[in-house]
Amino acid sequence: MLSRLLVLTASPVALIMAAQPALAQTPQTDTVAAADAPGDMPAEARVHPEQWPEIAFPRVLTEAGEARVQAILARMTVEQKVGQIIQADIASVTPEDVRRYRLGSVLNGGNSGPGGDDLAPAEKWLELADAFYDASMDVAVGEPAIPIVWGTDAVHGHSNIIGATIFPHNVGLGATRDPELIERIGRVTAVEIRVTGQEWTFAPTVAVPQDYRWGRAYEGYSSDPSLVAAYVGSMIRGLQGPPSTSPILAGPHVAASTKHYLADGGTTDGRDQGDAAISELELRLIHGAPYIPAIENGVATIMTSFSSWNGVKLSAHRGLVTDVLKGRMNFDGMVITDWNAHGQVAGCSNASCPRAVDAGIDMFMAPDSWRMFYDSTLAQVRDGTIAMDRLDDAVARVLRLKERLGLFEMGNPSQRALSGEYELLGAPDHRAVAREAVRKSMVLLKNTGVLPLQPGGRILVAGDAANDIARQSGGWTLSWQGTGLENDLFPGATSLWSGIEQAATATGGSAQLSEDGTFTQRPDAAIVIFGETPYAEFQGDIATLQLRPELRGPIATMRRLKEQGIPVVAVMITGRPLYVNEALNTADAFVAAWLPGSEGAGVADMLFAGADGAPAFEFQGLLPTAWPATARHGGATLFPFGYGMRYADGPAAWTPLPEDSGVTDDGGDSGVFFERGVPASSWSLTVSQADGTNALRVTTVPAEALDGRVRIAATDHGVQEGARSFAVDAHAQGAAIELSTFDPIDLSRETNGDMLLLTTVRRDAPIARTLSMAVSCDSAPCGEAVPVREFGALALGEWQTVGVLLKCFRATGADMTRITAPFRIATDGAAEISIARVALGSLSEADVIADCPTD
Repeated sequence: MLSRLLVLTASPVALIMAAQPALAQTPQTDTVAAADAPGDMPAEARVHPEQWPEIAFPRVLTEAGEARVQAILARMTVEQKVGQIIQADIASVTPEDVRRYRLGSVLNGGNSGPGGDDLAPAEKWLELADAFYDASMDVAVGEPAIPIVWGTDAVHGHSNIIGATIFPHNVGLGATRDPELIERIGRVTAVEIRVTGQEWTFAPTVAVPQDYRWGRAYEGYSSDPSLVAAYVGSMIRGLQGPPSTSPILAGPHVAASTKHYLADGGTTDGRDQGDAAISELELRLIHGAPYIPAIENGVATIMTSFSSWNGVKLSAHRGLVTDVLKGRMNFDGMVITDWNAHGQVAGCSNASCPRAVDAGIDMFMAPDSWRMFYDSTLAQVRDGTIAMDRLDDAVARVLRLKERLGLFEMGNPSQRALSGEYELLGAPDHRAVAREAVRKSMVLLKNTGVLPLQPGGRILVAGDAANDIARQSGGWTLSWQGTGLENDLFPGATSLWSGIEQAATATGGSAQLSEDGTFTQRPDAAIVIFGETPYAEFQGDIATLQLRPELRGPIATMRRLKEQGIPVVAVMITGRPLYVNEALNTADAFVAAWLPGSEGAGVADMLFAGADGAPAFEFQGLLPTAWPATARHGGATLFPFGYGMRYADGPAAWTPLPEDSGVTDDGGDSGVFFERGVPASSWSLTVSQADGTNALRVTTVPAEALDGRVRIAATDHGVQEGARSFAVDAHAQGAAIELSTFDPIDLSRETNGDMLLLTTVRRDAPIARTLSMAVSCDSAPCGEAVPVREFGALALGEWQTVGVLLKCFRATGADMTRITAPFRIATDGAAEISIARVALGSLSEADVIADCPTD
């Protein structure tokens, strides 16, 4: 059977090769659903449902439960039905809004929290859950009372809540090869979610990453579909419990959501929210594999991807959502979009997308666009654009989720089992599971004999990642990107340094923390902790598989220590395998610790011997994907999938590796922020009001921002659609176009010279008011805006490059060492301009240089 083949085959290549003979006997027909007709999508994006596996979705509702769903549906008005298929973010919706619009769900985005505070204490989360629930149940006489459901990104523990247990990210769990442990992690996560009143987590991510330049690669367990598939059922059972007609909330469980359907890990060039230009065979056998055990284990919801398959956005792919997932694969749960993903569909916007409704989406994550989406969807149902039977199907699936959870009987969140038991957040037995996961996830890549560290030794701990719990936890930790967080926000957690100090002291030795590797007393060995800084989603996209230059300082520290004859153990914190041959050559031992989370002591457990000199624990972690020999994606492999040393293997001789990255760039910021119509990796193009509020991240065009006051479209420059045009209406609140990142960059060196910020721009109409430019940084204030009158004097309809000296921004008070947005152009008047490129450059590259004050 195909489903068994998916689980048992050893690698993606073997999967495809093994499947070829059987699949060759199946005719490649051109039969497609009406919405997938040749005139509506490219031929390579059409699916053949008959070639996908048939799966038996388990029975999860009683006859009485289904009868209740149908009875409620029959009593609902069209307004209530539209409200039920919409999910709003708690930063943009109030309980009163829920009461008025009968919204079906709320979520907390990565930077959302009660009262606008994403670091609010657990008690505030439960209070808000009650408020939303009570509002949803406050109905008029005769109107059905439908409780709201709250979804949260508890992707590695209940990671939005201060004090919760933070587990290793999935890439590390993929190294454990322990499905039973995965199920226990799911159970602990569900319990801690229940404490603060939420009922649904957007997890597990079941991506099968094929390009580790992708910024979400650490959210996938492995690049091997069989390994991912082996974990999925375990995590779903841990979160939801085994498939049953008993209410999920009757046990210590929550609803799960596998994501992101489909091939989010297969996008070309490793770009987040990009296009998976692959065959249907690869789509099915590699990226479809995890959905078989997900459906077999009764996953409650499935989230569609931002990404496309062969040019068609998944949120609007009727063939894959309705014909394959709901039809052929018999998924009987609810399908939800990702954050405003419907707005990226051709012909749609954040405010309107009937095509996605028709494709089979049941709930729309419209976090800040929900009110406009409600109005447009209601109008489209009334005028027949959206069929009533499709709306009824979507609403029925939403109601089934709520019936399956038991929301109709469980009362408000604070009355349910486990609610308010705050001692369960980070409980000792929960942390013990996380510490076990850390131990089992660590992969030993080199050991010439320094490990395990013997009792009684003096240990130097160096490196910029040694004492930073947020950094060892990675993205999706207390905030979306997981950045800017101090250790005091992690009560009960243990940094890697703290764990090492405890272990060294327990064995009769001592430890000294020194980030730069200097020491007062010569150590017997040094542990140098280095690696990536936190990131999430597109902000983590990279061009080449290597550390940024500013993160390589600890490698120089390793070299200095080695030159002094001190044995070095390298511990790498990372969301993906990277080219680090210099560190591998320099260190005497090298351990991949991935993103271990809150229980840093688990790392120390693996590095020290017990009192008898024998290892306290044996390494068992195996690489969840191949480790690269160069920084080039698709290049040679250094360590294969499944590699991992054991203490039992004994010390191993080391043959020095070539220290040639195989790429021309150094992995740093190239100074190009926007080119050919798209921002560079880890950068975002946004349009907002002049004060930065109501921001829209522009991911596809055409698009509208600020209630239609700014219209964004593609235009040509050099190549077709190689630029973006911006038509701005005059408004007192103004508008701003910005390129930004979450990880600040240091432009002080560039500012000290005569470097400019260059904007290749075309004036498409007269500009009513002077445009101004500014930079943003991660501290406030960050200087003043610089008027750039030269924009208004450009020849109409001609491309020119306008340069602004970086010194101009520094002269207004900007901190050029902490820049998060090097480009910000604003106006409160009408303007029509097109932008093709934004980059740093020299005086000779500018056609026009702005007249502005400098230091």
